[in-house]
Amino acid sequence: MLGISAPLGSELARAAQAGTVRVRVAVSAVTRRAKAVNVIADLPGRDGVVLLGAHLDSVAVGPGINDNGSGSALVLEIARQVRRLGVRPAHGLRFAFWGAEELGLVGSTAYVQSLGPAQRAQLRGVLNFDMVASPNFGRFVYDGDSAPAGSKRIEDLFRAYFSRHRQPVEEVALEGSSDHAPFARAGIPVGGLFTGADAIKEPGLARRFGGAPDRPYDACYHQACDTLANVNLRVLGQMADAAAFVALRLAG
Repeated sequence: MLGISAPLGSELARAAQAGTVRVRVAVSAVTRRAKAVNVIADLPGRDGVVLLGAHLDSVAVGPGINDNGSGSALVLEIARQVRRLGVRPAHGLRFAFWGAEELGLVGSTAYVQSLGPAQRAQLRGVLNFDMVASPNFGRFVYDGDSAPAGSKRIEDLFRAYFSRHRQPVEEVALEGSSDHAPFARAGIPVGGLFTGADAIKEPGLARRFGGAPDRPYDACYHQACDTLANVNLRVLGQMADAAAFVALRLAG
């Protein structure tokens, strides 16, 4: 499988409208066996658990601080604060850090496949956080309308939080490109937040969120420049606050 960036895909699509396009692709790749791990921590509760997840790995060419150090930091900080404050919701909280997402959702898929029917039924909801500090950000909430039953409630809770704080949001389609996908295929309620990758920010959304129109949400997506200098700490804080609120509401 070969992937290309959104800007290149758009360029090829525009060229194809004008006539035949010839593309020459040169690929240099190495195939090898490797071991990856998931890191899972539980705050026990009764009658089910709410899972907060983010992937730990990055692509080989970059350090992956927004993709996805930002999501991993969000999940870790909520776990730290829950412990520090002695929070004990009625239902459990599970903090999951997935391995090998960039290689095809390997870690989260293996985890879902390891669960028996009773263990799957215990999952009241799965919240995924993948790229939540994009420098030219948008605030995107996963669309729960076409997802498993219970997903719409997760979307509504996120929307209610952001509305209360007067922070505009838009929805993003639930596609199979991040670690929520294996859970959705298993019929488990899913939701999450996203601040944009290499897609171009439309002028209307720039007016809505601020930032630069006609520029990528994250120009360093899957690039060597995805360093600490690439993250928007203000929007990361907003996403973390929203994530904590929704997780604790779902956990009762």
